[in-house]
Amino acid sequence: MQTVTVGVDAMGGDLGPRPVVEGTVRAIRELGDEIRVALVGNQDAVWSELARLHAEDLPLTVIHATDRVSMDEDPVRALRRKKDSSLHILARMHAGGEIHAMISPGSTGAVVACAQLALGKLAGVSKPAIASFLPTMRGNSVVVDVGASPDCRPHNLLQFAIMGSLYASLVLRLPRPRVGLLSIGEEREKGNELSRAAHRLLERSGLNFVGNLEGRDVLQGKADVLVCDGFVGNVVLKLTEGALTFFANRIRREMMGSIAARFGSWLLKPSLLRLRRSLDPEELGGAPLLGLNGICIVAHGHSGSLAIMNAIRMAVRCVRQGVNEHIRVQLAAIPQGSWVDGIEVAPCN
Repeated sequence: MQTVTVGVDAMGGDLGPRPVVEGTVRAIRELGDEIRVALVGNQDAVWSELARLHAEDLPLTVIHATDRVSMDEDPVRALRRKKDSSLHILARMHAGGEIHAMISPGSTGAVVACAQLALGKLAGVSKPAIASFLPTMRGNSVVVDVGASPDCRPHNLLQFAIMGSLYASLVLRLPRPRVGLLSIGEEREKGNELSRAAHRLLERSGLNFVGNLEGRDVLQGKADVLVCDGFVGNVVLKLTEGALTFFANRIRREMMGSIAARFGSWLLKPSLLRLRRSLDPEELGGAPLLGLNGICIVAHGHSGSLAIMNAIRMAVRCVRQGVNEHIRVQLAAIPQGSWVDGIEVAPCN
């Protein structure tokens, strides 16, 4: 089995290097010889955390970085000024072939900009897209894009659908994922100009397109892949995360309201724990940035050790299953310069 080398940004998250190093150690101890890890960050801080965990002898390398990109920095400015940040060094290592995949819990905008500049896009890809999982009544669905490309044209959404469908088929092991377009009505003529034009392209794409889906359909599991631009997708993702947290807190409060409620919660505890795990973002780890000439996993800024461990597992899976090669082959099948109902299909930057 191929040993996969993963680079991890130890300084990008909101919580400092501790959860990143802890998650990395957990991943190495679980996956063993399957992986090698390069932790990029302030070497004193990283080695201090490794010593605390008695993990100095694990198969990992610490690469020193003198700087970091913080969450509140302008991505373009950070891209130009902080060439020695952990994120820049990580991207350069991936571009140079030193690692097979990169993971960062840093600013999404900075990660997307830096990875795209260093790695470049796959042939035929006009915009990259972040594919994230959402829990639904029928299991997980893939939402693409959730923040990489907020301004899109119809052919971008077509490419997002293709990449998201391939990702769902490989990761969720679905032979023919159902693809839905997020809009404000089920009818094909509903929505803005972008969604109506994208609908026409998706109808002729050869994908298992099930039509438009409204916001109320997102958690019902009516599609395995939900397609939208990055602005809408990010709002959907954050709203869903907030709603799940709200209901979890309300349920917890109600369960502590009386002796009878506490007794009932004790009886329901195994079921509630399973529900909690299925809704926990930490279980998902991170979201792949699809469309780049490399594997980049964008983790949440507040990622704990479990999320980092699962992000590493996701990166290894993407490398082993050849996600990029599948995307490259599929996009190459789109006729260059062809038109459908006056909408350009071919990628144009």
